Amino acid sequence: MHQVRAVSSFVGRWFAVIVVLAGALALAVPGAFAGGTAAVPWLLAVIMLGMGMTLRPVDFAVVARRPWALLAGVATQFVVMPGLAFGIAEALDLSPALSAGMVLVGSAPGGTASNVIVYLARGDTALSVAMTSVSTLLAPLLTPLLVLWLAGQYLPVDGAGLFTSIVQIVLVPVLLGLLLRRLVPRLIERLLDLLPLVSVAGIAVVVAIVVAASADTLLSVGLLVVVAVIAHNLLGLGLGYAVARVCGFDEQGRRAVSIEVGMQNSGLAAALATAHFSAAAALPAALFSVWHNVSGSLLAGHWARRSAAAESEPTSPAGSPGPRP
Repeated sequence: MHQVRAVSSFVGRWFAVIVVLAGALALAVPGAFAGGTAAVPWLLAVIMLGMGMTLRPVDFAVVARRPWALLAGVATQFVVMPGLAFGIAEALDLSPALSAGMVLVGSAPGGTASNVIVYLARGDTALSVAMTSVSTLLAPLLTPLLVLWLAGQYLPVDGAGLFTSIVQIVLVPVLLGLLLRRLVPRLIERLLDLLPLVSVAGIAVVVAIVVAASADTLLSVGLLVVVAVIAHNLLGLGLGYAVARVCGFDEQGRRAVSIEVGMQNSGLAAALATAHFSAAAALPAALFSVWHNVSGSLLAGHWARRSAAAESEPTSPAGSPGPRP
């Protein structure tokens, strides 16, 4: 079990690199992965089952202790990211499929990796976990409505089909994971060390499949989509932080909201795009999955260094920086 924990820890630290390599490999040999699109929803369901296993009742305590913080954070996520996606797609005049894909990414709930990034950034991890959990549970209702409203002008949207897919891919596996942790806690505790490995492997395979299936589109309009995805993520991180600051959150809370807003469940968006639109529509989600792990890791490292520097700065009794030894 120690070896499994070590491997999972290594994979978690190098998550961003692994996902980038998966995308590059799929682009180099698309034929090896392009036939796996039918497996994408199942892979996401396994990842969401793992997420459900990690949740505990205490993770929802923030709902009772700080309902305003949680409400403000989740509302920011479901307002800022869909709005940004629509605005960027319009500004860059993306194709209907790519525009719908952007909106899907923006309308997805929080990403499963965001909690780890918030922890590494020395942010408010409890708020982060609560935001991810609540936004995931709200996704079957809010995501189809947002996609129907914003993406319906680009392509026909089956709102009922989206709802059913999210229930099957997200809600049922998460609730099953919660139930398993309640019924067989000892077994689940032994499996927890495996979950980071399963999640990283699942996301990497999803990225590889989506990139391979839309390799031609990526090669023809790649730079434009990359610009759209990077702008979407960075603006989400910045606006999330700004809104949290305006709402009076402390620094740890601002970091949590920033990362939760900027990091989406792009794997879910890719699965939904593949099932309900096209491989091209899943391309923004695949690129977002690669990029937001890179940007999130870099931002976490920056904030962690700032916190470490602040902790090591000596202070005088009045609280002002004192002389260095």
